[in-house]
Amino acid sequence: MDHKPTPVTREGFERLTGELRDLTDVKRPNIVAAVAEARSHGDLRENAAYDAARQDQAMIEKRIIELETMLRNVDVLDDSASRNANGVIGVGSKVTVDFDGEDEQYTLVGAIEAKPTVGLISTESPIGRALVGKKAGDSAVVETPGGSTSLTIRDVE
Repeated sequence: MDHKPTPVTREGFERLTGELRDLTDVKRPNIVAAVAEARSHGDLRENAAYDAARQDQAMIEKRIIELETMLRNVDVLDDSASRNANGVIGVGSKVTVDFDGEDEQYTLVGAIEAKPTVGLISTESPIGRALVGKKAGDSAVVETPGGSTSLTIRDVE
C-alpha cells in the first residue's frame, strides 16, 4: 500500500513529538509505578485504584501508538517553503477572513495537527479546502451542514 505523506508544519511536528516524548518518558513510567502500587494493595477484583490505573495505562498506550503511527508518515514543511511567496494559501498560511461579518483568524495545518478551538484548521476541513489556493481579496464558498457560507479573505501571511 502506497501512502501519501501527511503534510505537517514544523511547529506541529515539534508539538506532536514533544507529546510523544512526554508520554513515553514521563507518563508511561509514572502509570507503570501507579499500577504496581495499586496491585500491591491486594485483591485485584475489588481494587478500584488498580482498575483506574490500568484504564489510564491503556489510554496512554493507545495515544502513544496513535502518535507513532501519525509521525511515521509525515512530510515536515519548512516554514519558508510552506508559505508561498506569492500569497497563495496553503499549509502553514496564517489567514484572516471576514466570516459572516466577523474577522476570524486561522492557521492552515495538516490534518494530524488540526485544533479548531485554537484556530488551527486542517486543509482537509471544509473551510481549509475552500481557502487553499486563494489569495487576499478573494472570496470563497464554504459548504457546511447548514448550507453554503461565503467568506472574504482579508489577509494572508
